[in-house]
Amino acid sequence: MTTTSDRVPLPPELAALLAGTLVERCGMEVLDLGPEGGAMTMPVAGNTQPAGLLHGGATIALAETIASLAATLQARAVHGEGAQAVGTNVAATHHRSAREGTVTARCTARHRGRQVATYLVDVHDEGGTLLSTVTVSTMLLPAR
Repeated sequence: MTTTSDRVPLPPELAALLAGTLVERCGMEVLDLGPEGGAMTMPVAGNTQPAGLLHGGATIALAETIASLAATLQARAVHGEGAQAVGTNVAATHHRSAREGTVTARCTARHRGRQVATYLVDVHDEGGTLLSTVTVSTMLLPAR
């Protein structure tokens, strides 16, 4: 599960923040996470549009979530405990969709600064087909 020494499952302090949120309702699960990126899954079932395809908004929510979690770890690395990250821009291109199974979002940092972090997220189906490419920019906020 861990791909580098800095990538681990979701830390308990972040897991507690996700209870009762869209993350829980969509069935998202973190596979690994670090300030440089991570991976998260989501079932297609329950996250579809009326035509039976994976909802583009659900795909974007998955991508923004894994990028924001990685950015939160970046914020805490530069600003200390309690620092947070908030999304400021999301741009998505949907290449294909899925009707069943589980999709996986893998994000990779493109810029990790003190005030801004930007991530590129690729979303694939179980067969490895690229479904969406999403760029997520975040603002890193010190603890209040």
